[in-house]
Amino acid sequence: MSKIVRVGVTFPPDLLKDFDDIIQKMGYESRSKAIQDAVRLYVSERKWLKEVDAKQTGVILMVYDHDTRGLESNLTEAQHHHSELISSTMHIHLGEHDCLEVIAVKGKGSEIRHLSDDLATRRGVKILKSMIISI
Repeated sequence: MSKIVRVGVTFPPDLLKDFDDIIQKMGYESRSKAIQDAVRLYVSERKWLKEVDAKQTGVILMVYDHDTRGLESNLTEAQHHHSELISSTMHIHLGEHDCLEVIAVKGKGSEIRHLSDDLATRRGVKILKSMIISI
């Protein structure tokens, strides 16, 4: 049996409340198990990144706060920099502050990963989810 390692994680109170509400409704008996499952899911969804040379296609879904200073122009600049990967984009206003952007991509896995990471790490990007498959 593998050794268990304890780690400390900090959460904004509203995120932790939402997480606890969801895991309670799902029937989790412990927060630790739910966090392990969430991390496992994140890792498994990101494994496509290892296939760096394969031709891949899919979508990048991003929710961001459009009030974050300079973010919209930075996101646009990043997308123009990776224009050879982007087949199409769709922009949806979700509310007063949040926007949803769906970016259809096709190209080399490593280049898609670079675009995804570039967008995900920008201040103001709240959620970035990639659904990528090899073709």
